[in-house]
Amino acid sequence: MAEMIAIAADHGGFDLKTLLIPEIAALGFEVLDLGTKGPESVDYPDFAGALARAIEAGQARRGILVCGTGIGIAIAANRHRAVRAAVCHDVTTARLARQHNDANVLALGARVLGTEVAKDCLRVFLSTEFEGGRHSRRIAKMS
Repeated sequence: MAEMIAIAADHGGFDLKTLLIPEIAALGFEVLDLGTKGPESVDYPDFAGALARAIEAGQARRGILVCGTGIGIAIAANRHRAVRAAVCHDVTTARLARQHNDANVLALGARVLGTEVAKDCLRVFLSTEFEGGRHSRRIAKMS
């Protein structure tokens, strides 16, 4: 069975979320879509919370969050102990978020990233492993 990746967005991230779902599936993952289901205005903490609860419950090990900038939804998600959400703007930040920070949630800004950059970040985030080593001590202090 393929690894489940949870994804959620607010209204600002709805269109990008819709474009990322087939990308996730094409990479061989299953997708748990936690909403929003349309472009109507919603509150990003609700969707960050839904994704965090899915990780806490073991429904998914990793997730993708999208809002206008990625910042608000990441802040809301990081209030949950099981989440290490990283706002990424390019493949370097996506790679280092995984390698050095063991981020389990990628936060993207639909209003600040182009679609292809967002897809590149997604691919790198999902294919990069945590390096461990000296970084493990730091991660343990946050857990």
